[in-house]
Amino acid sequence: MQGRIAKFVMGIIALAMALAFFAPPAIKLKDPAMIVVILIGVAAMVYNFIEVLKEKDDD
Repeated sequence: MQGRIAKFVMGIIALAMALAFFAPPAIKLKDPAMIVVILIGVAAMVYNFIEVLKEKDDD
């Protein structure tokens, strides 16, 4: 159970850091193509995060 909580917390931290990294250039430049690419990348991260949480622990 502790491993599952650790995965959740670390995943949320990783998503927040990625959004904090990608947000300033997207907001400042306002290039639609770049925003679409960033959104696709973030969507892939969220999908992977959900899949990792769904899988069973080996412990």
